[in-house]
Amino acid sequence: MFSPEPWLGGIPGSDGIDLYLVLLLVALGASLLLWSWFSKKLNLVPGRRQGVGEMFVLFIRDQITRPTMGAKGDKFIPLMTAIFTLILFMNVSGLIPGMLPVNSDLSFPAMFALFIFVLTLVVGMRQQGGWGYIRNQIFPPGMPKPIYILVTPIEALSVFLIRPLTHALRLFATMFAGSLLLAVFAYGGWYMLSLGAEPALAGLSVLFSGAALIGYLLFFLFEILIMLVQAFIFTLLASLYLNGSLESAH
Repeated sequence: MFSPEPWLGGIPGSDGIDLYLVLLLVALGASLLLWSWFSKKLNLVPGRRQGVGEMFVLFIRDQITRPTMGAKGDKFIPLMTAIFTLILFMNVSGLIPGMLPVNSDLSFPAMFALFIFVLTLVVGMRQQGGWGYIRNQIFPPGMPKPIYILVTPIEALSVFLIRPLTHALRLFATMFAGSLLLAVFAYGGWYMLSLGAEPALAGLSVLFSGAALIGYLLFFLFEILIMLVQAFIFTLLASLYLNGSLESAH
């Protein structure tokens, strides 16, 4: 396991080129290559490669867009697929020894959350009108008018501040915490192994370094699952927020 510390300020000798940006470009390139490969030589009867791509798109449709937006959300399937794929590759970068997930830098999840927030505003105002969208967000229907004195500030704060903030922080915190735990197991195991140089501690060194290695491997596998789940959750929430822009509450 290589230490990530030399990379945190950028690539050595690169005069400020940030590794996070490099990994973002790699994740973007991998996403483009993957979907270019899936869509190469499309046929009416799909082959194995095209079939895998279609299964992935159907997963996005059946598990994200249709449950949250219904059939009207089909036009967002390409966008949701692109977001899921890119975020997943950005998460997976943390599995490279010595690297951190791109999304463990708050600026990148914030960028995605801001994009979704602006998109919901644009879609909502186009569908419902400017004031109509804002009214439907901060004045939930069916409530006695005096209650709006309490409810409206809460809804405004929730929709226009808390929602995009938590959208970004959820992804950032999970990726950062997972990387931190992997580093703890890796450095802890290496430290315990280094104690084997002392004859009196050789037995304990092997025991505890072995336990740390097992813990690292188990959490490494668990972290892969977490990266998949977080990409799914971020995309699912994006779809839910867009659904609120497509139609007013009833």
